Amino acid sequence: MTLSHHLLLRLLLLLGLLSLWHCSADSADPLGDFCNKDTKIGSEKASANIDHLLVELVSKASKNGFLATSYGSGQYLVYGLAQCRGDVGKEDCSTCIQDAAKQIRTRCPNEADARIWFDYCFLRYSNTDFIGEVDTGFGIYYYNVDNVTETERFNEELSKLMEKIRSQAVVPQNAGLGKGQTELTPFITLYALVQCTRDLSPLSCAQCLAIAVGNFPNFCENRKGCRVLYSSCYTRYELYPFFFPISSAQNFSSTQMMMVYP
Repeated sequence: MTLSHHLLLRLLLLLGLLSLWHCSADSADPLGDFCNKDTKIGSEKASANIDHLLVELVSKASKNGFLATSYGSGQYLVYGLAQCRGDVGKEDCSTCIQDAAKQIRTRCPNEADARIWFDYCFLRYSNTDFIGEVDTGFGIYYYNVDNVTETERFNEELSKLMEKIRSQAVVPQNAGLGKGQTELTPFITLYALVQCTRDLSPLSCAQCLAIAVGNFPNFCENRKGCRVLYSSCYTRYELYPFFFPISSAQNFSSTQMMMVYP
């Protein structure tokens, strides 16, 4: 195929992406992104393959909330994954994946390994095969700036709830999702959600979640809320409802974020 044919193919793929992004003019801000500066898109063909991969992720992942796939061959082979949070509806899922595919190419235009996290979805691609592998090498942590008061009881109840929903997540029919709540007082309820990417085995899912929850004391000790985001799993707890269905008004508190590199 000639260079002009490559350019035409890439233009057609980009037009396809733009048509799929028609309802995403006002993109939400991501929770974070990772552009691996040690990887570079080495050719026009490699870049075109990433665009083709993103079109497939956008068009297919919205249907059931998940897709892990690859495109191309040889040195131009690229791997991709997109997944929505398991409690999110199809329309919000579709919009989120469209935003993710659009923004990841803007934020990581020259990198062959890129990832982006939103509240409702996660998307990544790479020139190396990551599918089915646990990846906790890069983490994003959000934590509430306020501390709980009765720390001993809170941490005990948090541990119990996390153990319960982690056991849900590794059951194959739950597609990597676990969520639940526990009443701390008549006026305060603790909510928690965990999720693995659906390419992981139950054992790998359990491993990823153990690492994520194990980091709570390092970054979120005694905090009223915390989020740990890895490329293979996600954990979160809050003292307000944040997953669907939401049964009462949300009372958001201030949070801070940190990114941790290997």
